[in-house]
Amino acid sequence: MAVSLTVVLVVVVVVTALVFDFTNGFHDSANAMATSVATGAFKPRTAVLIAAVLNVVGALMSTEVAKTISNGLFDEHLVTPAIVFAGLAGAILWNLLTWLFGMPSSSSHALFGGLIGAVVFTAGVHGVKVAAVLSKILLPAVIAPVVAALAAAIATWFAYRISNPKDTYSQNVFRNGQRISAALVALAHGTSDGQKTMGVITLVLIAAGVQAGGTGPQWWVVIAAGLAIGLGTYSGGWRIMRTLGRGVTDIETPQGFAAEMSSTAAILASSHLGFALSTTHVTTGSVIGSGLGRRTAVRWAVVGKMAVAWLITLPGAGLVGGVAAIVVSQGGFAGLIITLVALTGGAGFIFHRASKTKVDADNVNDHHKVAVIPSSAPANPAKAAA
Repeated sequence: MAVSLTVVLVVVVVVTALVFDFTNGFHDSANAMATSVATGAFKPRTAVLIAAVLNVVGALMSTEVAKTISNGLFDEHLVTPAIVFAGLAGAILWNLLTWLFGMPSSSSHALFGGLIGAVVFTAGVHGVKVAAVLSKILLPAVIAPVVAALAAAIATWFAYRISNPKDTYSQNVFRNGQRISAALVALAHGTSDGQKTMGVITLVLIAAGVQAGGTGPQWWVVIAAGLAIGLGTYSGGWRIMRTLGRGVTDIETPQGFAAEMSSTAAILASSHLGFALSTTHVTTGSVIGSGLGRRTAVRWAVVGKMAVAWLITLPGAGLVGGVAAIVVSQGGFAGLIITLVALTGGAGFIFHRASKTKVDADNVNDHHKVAVIPSSAPANPAKAAA
C-alpha cells in the first residue's frame, strides 16, 4: 500500500508541478511584454503569442537552474513526494492570489517558499541547505532588482540624451528595438523560470527513488515543462501586465527598450550562473529604473504594495506549503485528497472572484487607477491611448 501511495504521489506531483508551471506562465507573462504592450510596440495577443513561443525555446536551452533546485537547496534524503506536492500547493495558491490582485509578485519565491515551508514543517530546518538558499535565492533577490534598476535608469537617461522621443523617426526606431528586446526578455524568462519546474519534478523523482541523486532533468521533463509554461504564457496574465505596464510609471518607447534590455542581461547572466532568480523582481526593478532615468514620477504607492507582496511571498507560501505538508504526511491517502480538494476549491474561488472584474486583451492598456504626479517629462497622451 505504501508503494502504491508513493506512485500516486509521484504522478500527482508531476501533474501539479506542470499546473504550477502553467500558472507561472500566465502570472509572469507580463515580465516580457508589459512595457511593449503599454507603448504599442506589440498588440496584446501578438505579444503573448511571441512570448509563449520564446518561453518554450528558452526553457529548452539550459538546465543549470533546474540542477540548483533538484540538487542544491534541500537534503534529498529528507524530501518526500508528499513534501514536494505540499510545496507546490502553496506556490499555486499564492500565485493565483497575487494574480487576482494584479500584483507582480515572484512565482519563483512562491515556489521556493512553498517547498521550504513544507520541508521545515515536516523534516525540520536541517532539511534545508540554508547557505545555498542565502546565496542562490535571497541575495540575488536583493541585488538583481537594484542592479537592473540602475542599468535601466542609466540606459533611459542615455536614450533621451541621444534622441528626441517625440520625433516620429525616433519613436519608430525605439519601437522596433522594443520588439527585439521584448523577445529577448521572453527568451531569458524561459531559461530561468521554465527550468524551475524541471527542477521540482526531478527532485520528486529522486526522492521517490526513480532517478539517481545528483542528476539533471530527463528529456521528457524538459519538454513537458517548456510546453506548460508556454501554454500558460499564451493565456495572458493581463491583470499583472496592466500593473507592470501602466501602474508603475507612464512609460514611453525609449524607457521600454531600456528596461527590457536591462532585464535580459540580468536574467541571462543569472541563469548561466545557476542563480534561482526572480524574473518578476528584475523586470519590475527595470521598469522603476526607467521611470527614474526619465525623471518621470513613479507611482510609489503601487511600488509599495508590490514590495509588501514581495516580502510576504516566501513566508506566506511557506505557511500554506507547511500546513499542506502536515496534512498530506499525517493523513496518507486521505490527506492527499483533502489537500487536492482544498487546492481545487481555493483556485475555483479565486477564478470566480476574478470573473467579476475582468481584465483582458481589450482593456489591458487602460490607465492605472492611481494617478501619477506630473513630471518634467509628461507622457504623451496620444501614445498612452495606443
